[in-house]
Amino acid sequence: METFDLLMQGFSTAATPMNLLYAFIGVLLGTAVGVLPGIGPAMAVALLLPVTYALEPTSAFIMFAGIYYGGMFGGSTTSILLNTPGESATVITAIEGHKMAKAGRAAQALATAAIGSFVAGTIGTALLVAFTPIVVDFAVSLGSPSYLAIMILALLAVTAVLGASKLRGFISLGLGLAIGLVGADKVTGQQRLVFGQPLLVDGLDIVVVAVAIFAVGEALWIAAHLRRKPLTTIPVGRPWMGKQDWKRSWKPWLRGTAYGYPFGALPAGGAEVPTFLSYVTEKKLSKHPEEFGHGAIEGVAGPEAANNASAAGTLTPMLALGLPTNATAAVMLAAFTQYGIQPGPLLFDNEPDLVWALIASLFIGNTLLLLINLPLAPVWAKLLQIPRPYLYAGILFFATLGAYAVNLQAFDLVLLLVLGLLGFAMRRFGLPVLPLIIGVILGPRVEEQLRKSLQLSAGDISGLWNEPIAVGVYVIVALVLAWPLVMLAVRKARPRPVAAGADVPRAPGSPATNDGGVSGSAAAGSNAAGSKNDGDASGAGPTGTDRGTLGGSGSSGDSSAGSDARRRADDIQHERENS
Repeated sequence: METFDLLMQGFSTAATPMNLLYAFIGVLLGTAVGVLPGIGPAMAVALLLPVTYALEPTSAFIMFAGIYYGGMFGGSTTSILLNTPGESATVITAIEGHKMAKAGRAAQALATAAIGSFVAGTIGTALLVAFTPIVVDFAVSLGSPSYLAIMILALLAVTAVLGASKLRGFISLGLGLAIGLVGADKVTGQQRLVFGQPLLVDGLDIVVVAVAIFAVGEALWIAAHLRRKPLTTIPVGRPWMGKQDWKRSWKPWLRGTAYGYPFGALPAGGAEVPTFLSYVTEKKLSKHPEEFGHGAIEGVAGPEAANNASAAGTLTPMLALGLPTNATAAVMLAAFTQYGIQPGPLLFDNEPDLVWALIASLFIGNTLLLLINLPLAPVWAKLLQIPRPYLYAGILFFATLGAYAVNLQAFDLVLLLVLGLLGFAMRRFGLPVLPLIIGVILGPRVEEQLRKSLQLSAGDISGLWNEPIAVGVYVIVALVLAWPLVMLAVRKARPRPVAAGADVPRAPGSPATNDGGVSGSAAAGSNAAGSKNDGDASGAGPTGTDRGTLGGSGSSGDSSAGSDARRRADDIQHERENS
């Protein structure tokens, strides 16, 4: 009951005319950045961080939440109309959505994406209201060792899961932790990595870092790979759904929500995994599996619901624990720091008006998104026709203006350029950006909890795991680190099939075998006992009298490969007989 009362107070704050205006601006901007390929909600929030300095924190976060939900909402438009996902989370939507659009059903695809996003976002936000206070009560009881272990798990999980290479992920995390160390130590006053520059003593402003890595780095990367050919979109009318479309969509919406929320709350869970799982599930459960790959509406409804439910899931650890699980949450966490608000379990006690107004605004913003996206889908399609050079020139302009506005120091522009080039280089060499940003934000907090833990134990290293929860989390950390090594050892331990043409080891005195794994008697065309080599050659000699496979290839119908192998077997056999 207390939670419900707090939520109603949040609605009274979020429903003021000014906050409603900021919510509307947020969802409008969020949808726009979601529609435009290459511009995500993280970049939009990073660009607006300097602009919102003058705003009251509640209004600013209501707008940020609108941008986040809007970005997740609008990413489906490009996937459906262009087959170009605006966000990585909408890649799955493009599989069926674009096929529907090419078949003349773009309106139905956009409608099921918009309505499914609304349903999932509303249910996900309700789950956020239900579970976040429980997580907060649990988190308040944690000591420094447990909190340190959880933050280490978050760092390692994000780093180990993202990207194709774990090495690149850890390099990115190392860069982020190094950037977080710049400045004077808060306890001893020792200067670290300032290189004699007084302006670095206070550390690097997280706003400058976020704007440089996300906005400048992405703009430079897109400029380097700019396609000169204009984008062609599929015409779309007003989105609508028929009775059959509703019947085929409502269950995928609910199943997608069930996938999206818990994965969004996990470190490195994100929206990519639940959207994929939702797609696979709908393909298995569908009464029309033959339509998958050709424009099945379930393949749009489920993944889009999972995508938007994960957004609500992401806010649960961010608000309750102060742990970001994706890039947008990391930038929003930086905004808390910008306003001097300490994120973490005490946020609900110290800033209840802000937190509950933010949560209430999610319900309002979700409704606004449905009202905006359904009638304005043709307008969003036209937005895709903006020339890319103009678009990214504007991004660079606002990034520069925002970075300068932080401290009114020209030195920040130098940092913006240097870190922007770093962001470009990271994209060039395949380094994920998220571990760097999370390392910058969580690095100082990890150091703080580490010091507290050691102080409480008088410097005894065992103080880092003297709580049961800390021990359990460290076990999970060990599993995260050891699992890839275990899988590698299992793969190496598996016996490999002998390829055709490879030498097969034989025991002394055993009959000579050719390099295709065919015994000498088989090579001579004999069918005598002992000429059949199980696993290497199932009795297929050069004469072809046995109907087996040569060299274990499993393809006895390939006449050219079989004749080549037989010739090799004959040649080797003749050489051995002559010698």
